[in-house]
Amino acid sequence: MLAFQRALDTTSHNIANVNTEGYNRQTVEFAARTPESIGSGFIGQGVNVANVARSYDQFLTAQVRSSTTAFNDADAYQTLTSQIDNLLADQTTGLSSLVKSFFNAANQVANDPTSTAARQTFLASAESVASQFNNVANQLSGLRSQVNFNLQTVVDDINANAVAIADINKQIVQGLGQTVNGQAPNDLLDRRDALLAKLSENLDIKVVQQQNGAVSVLTAQGQALVLGGNDQPQLFSLGDSATDPSKKELVLGGKTITSQVSGGNLGGNLRFRDQVLDPTQKQLGALAASFALQVNKQHGSGYDLSNNPGGSLFDLGANPIQIVSDPTLSGGGSVSAVFDNTAIQNIKPSDYKLDYDGSNYTLTRLSDNQAIALTGFPGSSVSVEGFVLQQTTAPTGPASFLIRPVYNAAQNIGTLITDPAKVAASGPTVSGPEPGNNKNALALAALESTSILN
Repeated sequence: MLAFQRALDTTSHNIANVNTEGYNRQTVEFAARTPESIGSGFIGQGVNVANVARSYDQFLTAQVRSSTTAFNDADAYQTLTSQIDNLLADQTTGLSSLVKSFFNAANQVANDPTSTAARQTFLASAESVASQFNNVANQLSGLRSQVNFNLQTVVDDINANAVAIADINKQIVQGLGQTVNGQAPNDLLDRRDALLAKLSENLDIKVVQQQNGAVSVLTAQGQALVLGGNDQPQLFSLGDSATDPSKKELVLGGKTITSQVSGGNLGGNLRFRDQVLDPTQKQLGALAASFALQVNKQHGSGYDLSNNPGGSLFDLGANPIQIVSDPTLSGGGSVSAVFDNTAIQNIKPSDYKLDYDGSNYTLTRLSDNQAIALTGFPGSSVSVEGFVLQQTTAPTGPASFLIRPVYNAAQNIGTLITDPAKVAASGPTVSGPEPGNNKNALALAALESTSILN
């Protein structure tokens, strides 16, 4: 009777938890009691409850965790990527339409070189292009801030689940030690599986069953989060990148492991940042720098209404090429870089890493990890893919520099000319400058058909 009462209690428990997330149905397993000998034979003594088993499949549970990880990775990635798609797909306020309007305005100046109205329209269109570069750059920066916020939220969630798993591990081990027949604390196992499922929403994990009933939880690449014999899990934290304060890195056990984490909400956000956001920002910066430098070069070749040489139409800031030294190396030294107006078409949407090993320099294009030749450097300056690199102070030991030619271009681009008379529409002639000719305005308009980026 007691055995069947236990079975009824278990059935009642199943019914009560029918809507409990993560609950696995339990089944009472019976075993016949040892019969009693009566001389002429044996008399049965009824039944014992041998075990209360969970309806649980370890393989299927692992498959569900894996599928959850993959789905959340793809969902986080797609949600963020769609925001960039929407930003860049606007045909009415997008960059392409404004750049086209700029070149149309240059054509209008060419049609009437002395017209103040045409010159004002040209300057207004230049301002619109610069403002839209700024606008898109600001929105991309906003997306980076959103990614950083998402990463912090996910890391906090991972840490909370890791602490809870370590705590429930301890309870399970203690529970198993208190039973005579090693009966598993099924409800605790369900709660732990639910926590593991939550954890798998955020990153790809490996779960290793230990003999004492606890589980160890590792990242897919083998970094330990929870060890079965330790009730103090390792916790994630976020740190600033050594070279880019706007970029957050994942830290576990005092080591940066960003590149070793994948899957889930965490992996989806990191994948978006590294595969979509970073390249898009660099493409935008390269376009802004190339556009501004090409127009400035051509505008500087003409003359304004006062027969003065044209100056730069666009501004890229006081120090447009950002250079950051690696603070973890003690070699010191410094390098400088400026855009090469003779090789604007060679500007690439990439950062570069310049390393010094104590004897020699090596330069790597980070977009594809391609080594770049440095012929004559550091004895003399060298032109590298649209910029001129020069050593200003020799390092005394190992050193490394991150060179970012286009990192700030879209954020910083602005206009320098507000006076319509300063528009350099005329070009040189045999007899000298003629303020009424349109040669340079035509040349500016013709830039529309050139390839700004190789």
